[in-house]
Amino acid sequence: MPTKVLSCHVVGIEPVLVEVEVDISQGLPGFNIVGLPDATVKEAKDRIKAAIKNSNFPFPVSKITVNLAPAYVKKEGSSFDLPIAIGILAEQGVLPKNALNDFIFAGELSLDGGIRWIKGALSHAIGAKRWNKKKLVIPEENVSEASLIEGIEIYGVSRLTEAVEAALGRLSPSGKKPVVFNYKYPLDMADVKGQESAKRAMEIAAAGQHNILLFGPPGTGKSLLATRIPSILPPMEEEEIIETTLIYSVAGELVGEGAIVQRPLRAPHSTSSETAIIGGGSNPRPGEVSLAHNGVLYLDEMPEFKRSVLEALRQPLESGYVVISRASSTVTFPARFMLVASMNPCPCGYWGHPKKACRCTPQQIRKYASKISGPILDRLDMIVEVPHVEYEKIKGEGEASESIRERVCKAWEIQKKRLGKGTFNARMGPKEISEHCKLSPEDEALLREITDKLGISIRGIHRILKVARTIADLEGSEKIKRSHLLEAIQYRRAEKLESLYTL
Repeated sequence: MPTKVLSCHVVGIEPVLVEVEVDISQGLPGFNIVGLPDATVKEAKDRIKAAIKNSNFPFPVSKITVNLAPAYVKKEGSSFDLPIAIGILAEQGVLPKNALNDFIFAGELSLDGGIRWIKGALSHAIGAKRWNKKKLVIPEENVSEASLIEGIEIYGVSRLTEAVEAALGRLSPSGKKPVVFNYKYPLDMADVKGQESAKRAMEIAAAGQHNILLFGPPGTGKSLLATRIPSILPPMEEEEIIETTLIYSVAGELVGEGAIVQRPLRAPHSTSSETAIIGGGSNPRPGEVSLAHNGVLYLDEMPEFKRSVLEALRQPLESGYVVISRASSTVTFPARFMLVASMNPCPCGYWGHPKKACRCTPQQIRKYASKISGPILDRLDMIVEVPHVEYEKIKGEGEASESIRERVCKAWEIQKKRLGKGTFNARMGPKEISEHCKLSPEDEALLREITDKLGISIRGIHRILKVARTIADLEGSEKIKRSHLLEAIQYRRAEKLESLYTL
């Protein structure tokens, strides 16, 4: 009977159980791997042979056939090296076959028998718990991330000989490495001087997880504000840490880190492709929108991004996830993030500046502004002007992130009680808006008059109400007052930005 060793393949972020079947039979010496392997898996033959020999184990001079089941799922990556090697050794009697029933193996072999770090070890640990397999053998460098999952024994190994010892019951499980939940962000809102109205807008955006566009000339602090948003967001909870770490693990961006404990800030360059931002590829991997999950995606100089990239943001902004379809499979990645974008008023940056002359023609300005389509602008809850600041206003100390974060935390607690865990004002649907964003008859008439005058869409009206609800939550008010509504409308008007389209 062939030897069966259990391993795992990651599709998107989901683990898929793989049975590694090894059969050694008489015939001409050969080593074949079947079961829809990619080039990396096929190349494992030479790594495995050298690793077994250099670990002083016998390598059979026979016909070796390895099947990766289920055969209809394409297998990729180097994590199948270790389970194939273990299967060959068990087939030769180096270790008993029945000792492997409760184990899942994953790891890349080096030629000298060492075991290297792999992608997606956290997904392997999730799979082990899901399939009721109590023991997981993975590279020692992956132990920290896998330790986030309770209820399984994790064996971190650095050599093939240690993996054999673990299978024989002669190796103790690795000690759990506790996750440090301390919140320390290196940047602080106190660094931003003289932009109090913009800081107020950022606080509201953070409190309700609203998407926001910062609009103004260069050098006024747009990037400074955006990069400090994570400093005023509440610390991540354990469930959020596991979600975010899982994405980074699958993307291969977790080397040297046990877990992602701070809310991520992703700031891709404007030359990034649609695949880099949204995710995809022949073997789909997470893009920047997924790597920003539970954190902030910052698009600096938004009009400089390709139009197709900006339009592709529509789905994740609305749904909170990305669906990537290929001929053979469909993969879903979580992408629940807060979008922060910034832009200059024109290519040179000085249109409307009180002290500097603009060098752009009206046609250049219209072309620049039109790169951001109406549907994308409609999905931005807040559009905030960040104006030129006089020297006298940059003196003194700005409010620190810690005190702002306290108010944001209180607003999040209010929303959690009202809407449930993981749901914020920005993500309310029409039903929740009708229930929680009620206005007095006088304020409703005022909103109707203003939105009719400005031509604001139904989606825009909903976004005004959601921002007003957040402003009320920051003040601890149960009802939306007129002052809250008027401030929310102010963040939606952006006449200066809209005037660019009619030059």
